[in-house]
Amino acid sequence: MMKLHNAMWPGLVGKGTDEGLEPPISLDRMIDLTAAAEVDGQRFDGIDCFLFHPHTDPYADDDAIRSLADNISDSGLAVGSLVAPIWPGTVGDSAMGDAEQRERFLSAVKVACRIANRFNEHGVRRYGVIRIDSAEFGVDAWRKDAVANTKSIAATFKEAAKIAADHGERLAAEGEICWAGMHSWKDMLNLLEAVDMPESLGFQADLAHTYLYLMGYNAPEHALLGEGYSEEEFDAAYETMTDQLRPWTIDFHVAQNDGQVHGAGSHDKTGKHCPPDDPNGKLDIVRCSKYWLKDAESRGIEHLCWDGCMFPNSTLEDPNTWNTILKTMIEVRDAHTNEISEGLA
Repeated sequence: MMKLHNAMWPGLVGKGTDEGLEPPISLDRMIDLTAAAEVDGQRFDGIDCFLFHPHTDPYADDDAIRSLADNISDSGLAVGSLVAPIWPGTVGDSAMGDAEQRERFLSAVKVACRIANRFNEHGVRRYGVIRIDSAEFGVDAWRKDAVANTKSIAATFKEAAKIAADHGERLAAEGEICWAGMHSWKDMLNLLEAVDMPESLGFQADLAHTYLYLMGYNAPEHALLGEGYSEEEFDAAYETMTDQLRPWTIDFHVAQNDGQVHGAGSHDKTGKHCPPDDPNGKLDIVRCSKYWLKDAESRGIEHLCWDGCMFPNSTLEDPNTWNTILKTMIEVRDAHTNEISEGLA
C-alpha cells in the first residue's frame, strides 16, 4: 500500500525576510504539524524534504544528517523524495547556462545524492527520488533559441542522471510552467525524450501544475483546453496529456489548483496550489490522480506526496488544514488500491 507523505517546502517557498513576505516556517514545525494530523486513526507516513537553508544545510556533516534523520524518525515519520538545491543562489545554477553554471548544477545533484545516501544508511529513507528542474526561471531566455537551450538542458540532465545512478538514485524532473524548457506538457516530453535515460531520470507530476499544462499558460500553442470547457473535453484532454507523460512519471504530487498562477519572492508565476476543498478548485483530485497512478508500482512509485506551495502561514499553521489534506490523500490511495484489487490499474 502506498505511503502518504507531506512536503516540507511549503514552509519555505515564497517565504523570506524581504518586505511583504511571510517568514519561513521551520522544518521542526512542519514536522510537528505533519505528525499531529490524524484521520480515523491514520496518519502521514513520512515527509519529502527541501535540501537547503533554513530547513537543511546542504553541506551538513554526517553527524548532523544523522541527527536530522533521528529527529524525523522519532516523530514517527520516514523520508521519501528530496529536492536538490539546484537554483542560482543555492548550490546550483541554470542547467542551460554556460559551462560553469552547468557544473554548479551538477554539484547540487551530488550534494543531494550524498544526503540521500546518508538517509538511506540511517534507515529513515527507503524509497523516493531526487527532484530537479532546469533552474531557469521563466521562458523568455529559453525562447531566444529553444532548440539549442533544450539541447543544453538535456545534456546537463544526462550528466546529472549519471551522477544519480552512480549513487543508486533516480532523478525526477518537475513539470511546472515556470521552468524553462519544462513549461508545457509537450516541451517537458521533448526534454525527457532528449535525455532518454528513463531508468535514471523521469517525470514528477503535480496535479496543480499539470492542470496549467492543459491550459497552455506559458505555451498557448500546446494548450489542450480552452476556457469554458465541458467535462467531456476535459476528460479527453487529460487523457491525452497523461498518456504521454505517465510512462515517464516516477514521483507524484497530490494537489489542487484554482486555475490561477501565483508568485512570491523569487518564485514567480507558478501554478497556484489551494486546499483540496477550495470551492474554486478545478480538479476532482481522486479522479485525476487515477490517470497518473495507473501501473504506478511498475514505475517504482511507493509513496504519494501532498504539495501546498505558497499557502499563507495562517493556513499552514491550522491543524484542520492537515487533517483535510490527509483525508484527501487517504481517498486517493484507497481509490488506487481498490483499482489494483479489481485488476484495473
